[in-house]
Amino acid sequence: MQGAVAEPSALPESRLIGRIPVRNIWLLFLFASNLARFHGQYAAEVEESPDFPSLIARLLCYAVDRRLRRNLSRGYQQREAALTRVRGRIDVLRTFSNDLLGKGMIACRFEEFTFDTPRNRLVRAALDALSRRVDDPLLGHECARLAGDLGRQGVGGLKPSRAALSADRLGRHDADDLLMVTLAKLVYELVLPTEDAGGHAMSRVDKDEVLVRRLFEKAIGNFYKAELATRGWSVHQGKSLPWQIEYLTARAEGLFPGMVSDIILENKALGRRLVIDTKFTSVFGQSQHREAVLKSGYIYQLYTYLRSQERADDPLSLSAAGMFLHPVVGGDLDESVRIQGHEIRFVTVDLLQPTSAVLNRLKQLIPMGT
Repeated sequence: MQGAVAEPSALPESRLIGRIPVRNIWLLFLFASNLARFHGQYAAEVEESPDFPSLIARLLCYAVDRRLRRNLSRGYQQREAALTRVRGRIDVLRTFSNDLLGKGMIACRFEEFTFDTPRNRLVRAALDALSRRVDDPLLGHECARLAGDLGRQGVGGLKPSRAALSADRLGRHDADDLLMVTLAKLVYELVLPTEDAGGHAMSRVDKDEVLVRRLFEKAIGNFYKAELATRGWSVHQGKSLPWQIEYLTARAEGLFPGMVSDIILENKALGRRLVIDTKFTSVFGQSQHREAVLKSGYIYQLYTYLRSQERADDPLSLSAAGMFLHPVVGGDLDESVRIQGHEIRFVTVDLLQPTSAVLNRLKQLIPMGT
């Protein structure tokens, strides 16, 4: 991540991820995971954690310990058993084929409460994984202890499948599980990416880049959704943009690329539409005669996004603006150009700054009121 000359950091290297302070990685995680309600909490843990895996381990331990003290969530499990009394539904075929009545028993199918749910198995598996990865022996021991406590409650140690997790959806009454389960998912999705992500084990640098890129791209859209949704703005993420095609050959139909925007902000009362493209790479390239120039490919891309959507029956499309939003470490850029009625803005947000400064920067980029 470049785009401006980086200033040397005053923080130790272990407190940085891709040269970004752990506190700001945590900020990106909260917004990327729709957990903005937890912003401002766990400040001590965030500041004391030497790296992001340690932070996730500390908070996951806290969340699991809290759930164990307040009763771990349970779910229903389908069971079949031969019983001495009727429970649930009678399995008539099995009862008679096994001559259970002569033994004073009945084959039954029933549901029972269990702690061995997909979400709890995910949490236990994440704790087991972290216990072997964190550098702090005491923290690793705490992860192992809590994993053992879950095991003694009957929670299995194998990580559940994606299908099982999808079926175990978090509802409104599961708010106490939200942080715990989201942290456990993050362990596998970002903190400990391995061969599953790309066919080979990743280096520390690769992991850092994947972590920050994924968090940044998702966090920006969710931040603006949280800030603007109640202020007259509509926020769209990952919206497909149609080409205004007048003619297309048969083969071209299968070859023509689609267009998907990162973020679109729209306020009809203000007569504004803004297309935001988040880029993790540098905003600058090089030319033969200049050391730093705005990357032409980015300009072409956003220009196409804007001009291809112009329609006479959509007034906002005729004056829509575009913005490239890049993360940098130590630097500042905010430059604009107007091309055929469309403003295109190149902006950076410095992730080396304090968390409050990062949030203020993002807020200042968009008029919040109507």
